[in-house]
Amino acid sequence: MSLLPLLAMLLSLRIAISDLYARRVPNAWLAVAASAALAWLLGSRIAGADDALLPHVGGAVLGLAALLPFYVVGWMGAGDVKYFAVLGLLLGWQALLPLWLLSSLLAGAHVLGLVLTRQLAAALPLRLQLLRERAVQHWQRRPVARDIRGARQGRVGIPYAAYLAFATVALVLWHLHGEAS
Repeated sequence: MSLLPLLAMLLSLRIAISDLYARRVPNAWLAVAASAALAWLLGSRIAGADDALLPHVGGAVLGLAALLPFYVVGWMGAGDVKYFAVLGLLLGWQALLPLWLLSSLLAGAHVLGLVLTRQLAAALPLRLQLLRERAVQHWQRRPVARDIRGARQGRVGIPYAAYLAFATVALVLWHLHGEAS
């Protein structure tokens, strides 16, 4: 396995944890991964290795351009867009479509689950609705729930970066398995 897919997997694990817990994609992690990728690509180019610079830089530009409109209209956070661009840099432009498709399917399943849960909750008998409400209130008083709310600082939404991270790990492992076969 090359350094760049390994770096993409390690970054993805950190991003998934951060996005699920705090709904944040830290710029520092993205900057370190992008800097390491550029250093690797430039070093490989100077050494005459096979890692082509253009597909990776093109992936970064394409990744940024593909998701930027979703940020502009307010459907996506800036961290998600920057993370997708870094994934394009790490994995090349060819990986972006499968990553986008898989992560969008995961996000869509998340939304569908939320909608169905709300509809089911409204259809429950009153006694079960009250029991559900008490369980939610009990959960909200737990220290871990307070810690999560504090870490999120009011940020809400689908953890799209986490779904991108899951898709990245799956794609890298799938390619690794394909190479081993």
